[in-house]
Amino acid sequence: MPQTVSLDAVEAPVVQRSDVIVVGGGPAGVSAAVAAARTGANVTLLERYSALGGLASGGMVLVLDDMINGNEITVTGIVDEYVERMAKLGLAVYPPAEERYSSPEMWAKWGRWGAFDFHSHTNPKPICYAVAFDPDGWKRVSNDLVRESGVNLRLHSWFSRPVVQDGAVKGVVCETKSGPQAVMGDVVIDTTGDIDVASRAGASYAQDNYLVTLVFRLGGVDTATAERFEQDHPREARAINRKIKRMLGGAWELWWLKTPVPGVVWCNCPHMTGFDGTDPVSLTEAEFEARARIGAVLDSIKSDLPGFANAYLLDVAEQIGVRQTRLLQGEYVVTKEDVTSRRHFADSVARGRDYYTPYRALLPRDVDQLLVAGRHYSATPEAQRISREIPPCMAMGQAAGIAAATAVEQGVVVRDVDPAVIQRRMREQGADPGDVPAENATADASATVDQTEEAVA
Repeated sequence: MPQTVSLDAVEAPVVQRSDVIVVGGGPAGVSAAVAAARTGANVTLLERYSALGGLASGGMVLVLDDMINGNEITVTGIVDEYVERMAKLGLAVYPPAEERYSSPEMWAKWGRWGAFDFHSHTNPKPICYAVAFDPDGWKRVSNDLVRESGVNLRLHSWFSRPVVQDGAVKGVVCETKSGPQAVMGDVVIDTTGDIDVASRAGASYAQDNYLVTLVFRLGGVDTATAERFEQDHPREARAINRKIKRMLGGAWELWWLKTPVPGVVWCNCPHMTGFDGTDPVSLTEAEFEARARIGAVLDSIKSDLPGFANAYLLDVAEQIGVRQTRLLQGEYVVTKEDVTSRRHFADSVARGRDYYTPYRALLPRDVDQLLVAGRHYSATPEAQRISREIPPCMAMGQAAGIAAATAVEQGVVVRDVDPAVIQRRMREQGADPGDVPAENATADASATVDQTEEAVA
């Protein structure tokens, strides 16, 4: 047993009271806060860093994907607003509808933007609706959406502990430069990515680890020369890229992608396993390991890879890319079979690529007036690994924000909000809640509740 110390009870001044409190200003959190405010609630959004955006900006996960079912765009709503606004700033790029198909020509044009269906086994992979964007553009749009919606934003506020009374969350305490501060409200939405709020409030959860990545960007890259080399000398290019990926310790099929800023490429790597995203010692080791690999790769590519002779390290992500830590075990636990079989639920309130998220998967079993949205939603580790991309997390956030505001409006606890009302209001806000199943969906069986009970046992 580790040595412990006993501290005096925390006295935190109440600095804000709101109908809805959202903890975590990443893509899911901003979506939740904006959706709740647009539904009529008074909302406070708390974020530990100096800017909004989470892994989309601070983590520099710079492609929006996993939002199509065949030719249908399945994830809509606030994510569309981000794309439209960033595109107007010249900071988002995506293929037009008429160029979304499989051909060598389309792959040569769009492959290095990351705009392809990575689930497909076709060669070349079909070009699809996916969006490459700039991280600062994401921050700018986040600020605009939050301000326009009237959300009370508090940056530099690191969540510390929940305020729980009689089994219900009444607020949260954050650590700040001014000391602990309390924000009180009627409903709290946990969008921390690691269910920091829910886990400390007593909600049941599972814990597992997956990949972590410290994303980086390179400047000074002649992308035209690099792409021409790949097309004219494919065998030689593959050999060089295999060597680079070995040095990185792992990467997706394409270790570098183009960005809306000329000469700047995005590297969603190195992929590293065996690190715990909730352990500061492990995270520190991951940061050092990643930077060592990045430095070694930069030295190699400047001499070996055409187009990269003048490359330099532009920046490294402010946040390490943690994909999985704690996962809520809520009213329903989504399984891998649910995702892969495209199981449709009557209480679906959000869509992913070709899968559906039931409202019950956002609800802790053990705590009232608390919702969870984002990569830590109620799912098995195997299911979460194939349903955790940014757009689906934004859809969950939008649904959670609407649910929270609806609960306040109706004077009910969040678990008693009618999913049909959430679905209707999602559509009013331009989002697809998944209430209408696609042709390739599987009907939900009546035994789904029993499945949850089995998971608990």
